[in-house]
Amino acid sequence: MTRSTRQRVDGETQHEEGDAEGIDLDDVDPEDVVRTSDGELMHEPTGLIIENDRIDRGPEWRAFTHSERQEKSRVGAPTTNTMHDKGLTTTIDWKNEDAYGRSLSSEKRSQMHRLRKWQERIRTKDAGERNLQFALSEVDRMASALGVPQSVREVASVIYRQALNEDLIRGRSIEGVSTAALYAACRKEGIPRSLEEIAEVSRVDRKEIGRTYRYISQELGLEMRPVDPKKYVPRFSSQLDLSEEVQAKAKEIIDTTAEEGLLSGKSPTGFAAAAIYAASLLCNEKKTQREVADVAQVTEVTIRNRYQEQIEAMGLSG
Repeated sequence: MTRSTRQRVDGETQHEEGDAEGIDLDDVDPEDVVRTSDGELMHEPTGLIIENDRIDRGPEWRAFTHSERQEKSRVGAPTTNTMHDKGLTTTIDWKNEDAYGRSLSSEKRSQMHRLRKWQERIRTKDAGERNLQFALSEVDRMASALGVPQSVREVASVIYRQALNEDLIRGRSIEGVSTAALYAACRKEGIPRSLEEIAEVSRVDRKEIGRTYRYISQELGLEMRPVDPKKYVPRFSSQLDLSEEVQAKAKEIIDTTAEEGLLSGKSPTGFAAAAIYAASLLCNEKKTQREVADVAQVTEVTIRNRYQEQIEAMGLSG
């Protein structure tokens, strides 16, 4: 007997055709009809399968552990902007083994070596792709040296591709634009890295990075919020081996003095460093100006100037 009935599936009510014997589907409570993990519609009180003609969109193989799923899976990694071809190319494994794990003969090893070499060459079809490949590898190298997460690398790669599409690379070095893209990505993702830190891992100087960053951010319309000095406090404090109490006090000093308008036009790293120095004195965990300056990569003069301004705004004596 086939009749139309209203059935509740995953919180939604819909009309389905059911095939059941010994039960009047018109009298079935929609709340009693559930969708099983196999995709079947079941009358829960009786266990009756109302509908089972569904397409299984899963794989035809079974796996019970992560390693088994990895071995049987026939799909690759997700696409990524950090590779010039977005990871859609094929690769030849470096292992000199066949499908059964047996070692290849010397003749076959030589052949595979040539295939790998040509595979690498044909991944880039022209000079533009080769330049993009080099730029993205530079972004990856610098990001690894800075210890920033994968999300920053993705954003930096997207920014570089946008600059390339807008023809902003012309007349500028690839290293300069890729470094500026990474700095912009750090700011966009809220990962505090100063220009000095970026310049340390780059092959171009700080002045060129800053100039290129301002140019591409203006041309691409990147909306960048001012860097919050408080974001530097945990990292600097950790490097100086300071306690949570000092960190909390430094953030309090930054909040109070920023409300007084002292932050306007000041370097966020220098401002954070001075707040940490002041907090270390107030919490009896004294660090010298030289120690703090070395960690923050600013001068002792900068720390002294910001420190004096901050303690005056806080109403403290120096």
